[in-house]
Amino acid sequence: MFKNLNVWFFLSLIISIFVSIPIVTVFTSFFENTSNYYEILKNTFLVEYILNSLVLLLSVLLFTFILGTGSAYLVSFFKFPCSDFFKWALILSFAVPPYIYAYSLTAFFENYGTAYTILKNLFGDGNYNQNIPKFDDMFGAITSITFSLFAYVYILARASFLYQSQNLIDLGKNLGFSKFKSFYKIILPAARPAIVAGLSLVAMETLAEFGAVDFFSINTLTTGIYNSWITFDDLAFANRISFFLLLFIFTLFILENLSRKKAKYHFNTRSGFKQKEKIKLSGKKSFFAFIFCSFIFFMSFLFPLMQMLYWTIKFPENLLDLQIIELFINTIYLVSLSSLVLIIFSLISNYGNRVSNNTILNIFSTLSISGYAIPGVILAIAFITFIAWFDENIIKLFGFLSIKKIFIGSILGLVLVYFIRFYSLAFNGIKSGYEKINISVDESAYLLGYSKKKTFMNIHIPFLRNSLLFIVILISLEIIRELPITLILRPFNFETFATTAYISASEDLLEAAAVPSLFLILIASFFIIITSKYILRETND
Repeated sequence: MFKNLNVWFFLSLIISIFVSIPIVTVFTSFFENTSNYYEILKNTFLVEYILNSLVLLLSVLLFTFILGTGSAYLVSFFKFPCSDFFKWALILSFAVPPYIYAYSLTAFFENYGTAYTILKNLFGDGNYNQNIPKFDDMFGAITSITFSLFAYVYILARASFLYQSQNLIDLGKNLGFSKFKSFYKIILPAARPAIVAGLSLVAMETLAEFGAVDFFSINTLTTGIYNSWITFDDLAFANRISFFLLLFIFTLFILENLSRKKAKYHFNTRSGFKQKEKIKLSGKKSFFAFIFCSFIFFMSFLFPLMQMLYWTIKFPENLLDLQIIELFINTIYLVSLSSLVLIIFSLISNYGNRVSNNTILNIFSTLSISGYAIPGVILAIAFITFIAWFDENIIKLFGFLSIKKIFIGSILGLVLVYFIRFYSLAFNGIKSGYEKINISVDESAYLLGYSKKKTFMNIHIPFLRNSLLFIVILISLEIIRELPITLILRPFNFETFATTAYISASEDLLEAAAVPSLFLILIASFFIIITSKYILRETND
């Protein structure tokens, strides 16, 4: 038994250490020598990178809080026309990555774009361009990222609102509070942990966003990392900027935790949990609730979908020129292979933690799951840095052939970085499933003569089947949308829907970017609809 315990422990430890390597690489690479580009940038654009990242972050956090919390509050506490439809339709915004939203926004509002065509068809010839608002630069990036990411806040806030007790509502009434005052004095503070968790995800995704900010030509820390490597071939400086970006992210979490101090977000009551009832709205209140949710649904999902569909129909030659089957096969191949690797190793790691219960292993496991907080472009650069170092200092030292071609610009390297990036999704998803399996089940299996391996294969995996399906869908959705990792590490002439759309847009061919963008949205929507029954579980309707 001790021998088996060691095997599971070391397997889990190796997995956790491997996932932690890029994170450690970023911090250790900070002290390496850089090229003259660092001195030039430090005295010119570095402050601009930081300020732009800060403005983008704070603006997106503000607007996602308003849209996500507002819509979650309406569908959780009130009944109005189409409220049951909006509760799941609003999560479809996940199907539209910020960079595709950026393409749609520009295509619609640019000079002689879709808005101009609509006005011309309705009212005849005219100088409409001067009256059409322009969504470019920072404003366009904020809009694109906000409508693409607000669902993080919506889902978590809604889950919190849904399970708040009727006692909280009654408390507000007894104190003579209006609905608005009850909302910000009682309901909102009680939901703070969930809302902050959603905003934290939004913050990470915003700071990690590359496609949209690059399309709008905004200098942020993320684009600085990419340009340092692509344009100036300076990995050391790319890692140095990555270090600043990671400090930025970790500082946000520390400040938020300090701001909470010893605040409590639960209410003790002798009467127990009392299921709340939704209030039926009527008149103006019902109308405004419907308009608010309709606006969000239209802008976050229907607008980019219709724009991409319009360009596809208007320019059918782009559909014929695109190798759709090849792109679909490439995308599904990456999704299937990465999901399989993530599930297998996350299962091993979780079971190793379960049977070992070792402090060192727990520390490494905690460090390893922070990979999701690190932008994809940082992970890709850190992975290349580590492989280059390992090749120069370890492999060649023993006279072996170079391994760079094996891991850089290959499917293997791409899958490995996907594994590091999305390991926390798989690990935490399986961990939550394991928490439902009492340890007495394992002890009973051992008494019946089951080995640890047999217990793992015959008892745990069947029990975790639904959790594994949910995790695969989430991972698939993330990989379909992922851009910077795929763009940097993919093999030559290997494209996905995401990279094809980006390349066309970067060449100012928005019409050509429409077809791969449309297919990406449709495939992602399919996964979201399947996943929605897990995301939108509720007990009161």
